[in-house]
Amino acid sequence: MNSLSFNSGDQEWQKLIMVHHWPATVCKEVENDCRNPPDYWTIHGLWPDKAEECNRSWHFHLEEIKDLLQDMKIYWPDVIHSSPNRSSFWKHEWQKHGTCAAQLDALNSQKKYFGKGLDLYKGLALNSMLEKLGIIPSGNYYQIADIKDALAGLYGVIPKIQCLLPKQGEDIQMIGQIELCFTKDLQLRNCTEPGEPVAIGQGAQPAGAAMNLQVCEDGPVFYPPPQETNR
Repeated sequence: MNSLSFNSGDQEWQKLIMVHHWPATVCKEVENDCRNPPDYWTIHGLWPDKAEECNRSWHFHLEEIKDLLQDMKIYWPDVIHSSPNRSSFWKHEWQKHGTCAAQLDALNSQKKYFGKGLDLYKGLALNSMLEKLGIIPSGNYYQIADIKDALAGLYGVIPKIQCLLPKQGEDIQMIGQIELCFTKDLQLRNCTEPGEPVAIGQGAQPAGAAMNLQVCEDGPVFYPPPQETNR
């Protein structure tokens, strides 16, 4: 298997996106009870921008990440599917995103890709950083600008925050994903540049965001405690 045989052309990418998602909102989004979802931010994926499925012949093998499984089950779980076959989520992430990220030497195997994803997640420590900022799940609402500015002040780069927009009969958007971005040298960088327009409805990255999440609108946002998603 030539694991370094990549598609070319439109598969060039510039940044890596560490995508955290909030399980309570994920479960609300898919209208799935998600049997005991985690009460902390987990990894959705590590996504190159502007690239997907760069090598369809490079198949996922669970055996290659067996040393990571304990952490994978905690920090990178399949929130939506509670079946024992959780590896289908990791297979999807590898085939869609990992095969493109693998253009970097630091990520050019399944063990390196998932291992580095776990390392970046732990280094960012989003859960504890939000708590330190006083941003915790609550029945009270936050302002999107306040969350974004607080995270930018902490990390020194501009994050991207995505929400589940209110359905008919609901009055508040719900925080769903927080993205922090890295250069190809794995250094933090802005997800969006100051002044760069972000189209509402563009939602998450073409590289594979959850279907119904969109860039949050300015204004109040609900950060739901795990048991309070029905609003």
